[in-house]
Amino acid sequence: MRPITIPAYIRNYINEQSSPQPATVKQAYQQLYKGSPEVSIVMPAYNEETTIVPTLASLCNNITKWSVEIIVVNNNSKDNTEALVKACGVNCILETTQGITPARNAGLAQARGKYILNADADTIYPKDWIEEMVKPLADDKANAAITYGRFSFIPVGSTGRVTYFFYEYLSDFTRYYNTLFKTEAVNVYGFNSGFRREQGLQVDGFNHPPGTNEDGYLALKLSNKGFGKIHQVTNPKAIVWTTDRRLQIDGGLKKAVIKRFKRVFMS
Repeated sequence: MRPITIPAYIRNYINEQSSPQPATVKQAYQQLYKGSPEVSIVMPAYNEETTIVPTLASLCNNITKWSVEIIVVNNNSKDNTEALVKACGVNCILETTQGITPARNAGLAQARGKYILNADADTIYPKDWIEEMVKPLADDKANAAITYGRFSFIPVGSTGRVTYFFYEYLSDFTRYYNTLFKTEAVNVYGFNSGFRREQGLQVDGFNHPPGTNEDGYLALKLSNKGFGKIHQVTNPKAIVWTTDRRLQIDGGLKKAVIKRFKRVFMS
């Protein structure tokens, strides 16, 4: 069952009055990073000063047995993104080649963990996200090459949360259709997925041909290489919350629905 409303603990991260401060995030990160990292969270960032601290706070407040490092890849931000990341005590590297693919590859190259989790700087992650995303990768019986999870929208435009509730179920149906009749790889999104670092390096990271996306194509490469299945994490405790800014940039919900329908059923 998907949530109709935004849970209170998620709202705490995005509420200006209760929004976390860098000093608090830094303290939480010191508890998450227990020494030699086993999990590396890679997060590209471009002009994310309004969202980066709450996102990092949500990750740093995760409850997990793993030692976790966070790598933010500053992709030529012109605002205070890098300063805020460093104030949170998180490693921030610079990638001057503009674009999501070079940024994710730069983070992958710097990562030291056995497992890579992909995150975005405008997304809030629940406290069990790390544990749930890594679990199938660490369990040989699961035979997972890459994991991906579900997400819900935080409205920043005029579209209400209830409307997104129904849109998310429509999206779930199209993903099911993709899995049955196309390829599950197209369901994988970069802000909510994970894989083993060494295997990612063996398939040339996030590089992909024109006309494809870096995240879905990585899933396809890992699966085709024989590293395992594409595994969806369905536990409701792992649902992440991301802003709807991409939909707004693309022209709003109506255009997004039409675009999704054409992509799934007419291509």
